[in-house]
Amino acid sequence: MNAYGTGHLYGPARFEKAARVELAKPQLRENLRHATHTIRDRREEVVDEVPDWEQLRESGQAIKARVARQLPELLERFEAAAVEAGATVHWARDADEACRIVTGLVKDTGASEAVKIKSMTTQEINLNEALESAGIDAYETDLAELIVQLAEDKPSHILVPAIHYNREEIRDIFRQRMPGAADTLSDAPEELAEAARTHLRRRFLSARVAISGANFAVADTGTLVVVESEGNGRMCLTLPETLISVVGIDKLVPSFADLEVFLQLLPRSSTGERMNPYTSMWTGVTPGDGPQRTHIVLLDNGRSATLSDPVGRQALSCIRCSACLNVCPVYERAGGHAYGSVYPGPIGAIISPQLTGVGENASLPYASTLCGACNDVCPVKIDIADVLVHLRGRAVDAKRDTLSAERIAMRLLSWIMSDPRRYGRALRAARRGTAPLAALLGGRRTVRHLPWPLSAWTSSRDAPLPAAESFQEWWQRTRAEREQAQRGNPSKGETS
Repeated sequence: MNAYGTGHLYGPARFEKAARVELAKPQLRENLRHATHTIRDRREEVVDEVPDWEQLRESGQAIKARVARQLPELLERFEAAAVEAGATVHWARDADEACRIVTGLVKDTGASEAVKIKSMTTQEINLNEALESAGIDAYETDLAELIVQLAEDKPSHILVPAIHYNREEIRDIFRQRMPGAADTLSDAPEELAEAARTHLRRRFLSARVAISGANFAVADTGTLVVVESEGNGRMCLTLPETLISVVGIDKLVPSFADLEVFLQLLPRSSTGERMNPYTSMWTGVTPGDGPQRTHIVLLDNGRSATLSDPVGRQALSCIRCSACLNVCPVYERAGGHAYGSVYPGPIGAIISPQLTGVGENASLPYASTLCGACNDVCPVKIDIADVLVHLRGRAVDAKRDTLSAERIAMRLLSWIMSDPRRYGRALRAARRGTAPLAALLGGRRTVRHLPWPLSAWTSSRDAPLPAAESFQEWWQRTRAEREQAQRGNPSKGETS
């Protein structure tokens, strides 16, 4: 734990437990609400300007579906084009292999430090930690990522990693953690940005190695694409001698014509901008211009397994715009750290369980109200709610053969309810057993807190008391009353 964040470490912690901790932070909720509402209002404004927005979404969905169908062919095409252009392509089955490759490449240069462009993929594989353990310092150059790194914290948003901090907190982080920051630094945005710019410029000018991810990879040409808002990425892509890019195999698009669609969808969906401020593209090596050694690490890390699921594979269409986070009522209140994953929010609830295995993140698919707001804003029309329900089913199936207290209780209830007479006797016994509790509760028919082990139920929902009268009992009683009334008034009975 540190003085600024909460020492977050990504891992398979249960969402409901982590969320309870985050919900106890009113400043966090205020920061999240202000930021997410600002971004989504801007997005709505610029999306409404585009007359063919729905057609663009459908095109993006169709392109991603084509990539899923043709992925092996597209990967081979990309490798051939990239190698022909002078790049070296490496293949990594999982996070450990990718980290070994990148660490080895940095060591081969003789460098002991590297500058990094904001990359979800390198966070996914915990690359910074792997580099640190090998004696290599990795410096984040994106402003928000820099804030999080200085605070020894973890990102909590796909687009705005430091969304959980306000300006005063950032000022304190800079004053105490950033080399060269003045003690008189204020919380004015322009002063904070200038302090970061001065700090990073020294890193840019001395770095011999840069590490990046990629927003897109064009199969036809072997081109990688990075979109960003600050220009720090372009510094990393042009000044160092060696450039290493870690790219998920789901980032491929077939051609530049397909890329055009996503360069319209992404900026509007992510930052509410009509056009991205910095769009950098590079293909292999250009003699005398930019990095002279270019390496591309193509990462699987669970993506092939996800691709094999006919429903879950939709998650691989994600272009990391974060629009779903900004409209999600669960994310707005719990924040990104509650998800225990580099990918928070609705998209994280369907990506993370598939990349790591549903058993490792079984609670994440339940981190949703299924309101469908995420479906409405997704630029590539991923049916996130459908995938959430699908993964909930897989989580249940994974535990089907595991004997737990919950499963024993459900089997007992199944046995009781399978026989009407048995169910009736159990209901009458439960009613007598809870009568003293019902008297204490007055007119309320639910219990909000029960001792262990029943607290597992009441921790997230109320427990209803047995009904004072079952439907069968009500039916028999009212039927008898009607028959008696009819016997007492024959003419009324005949009329009815």
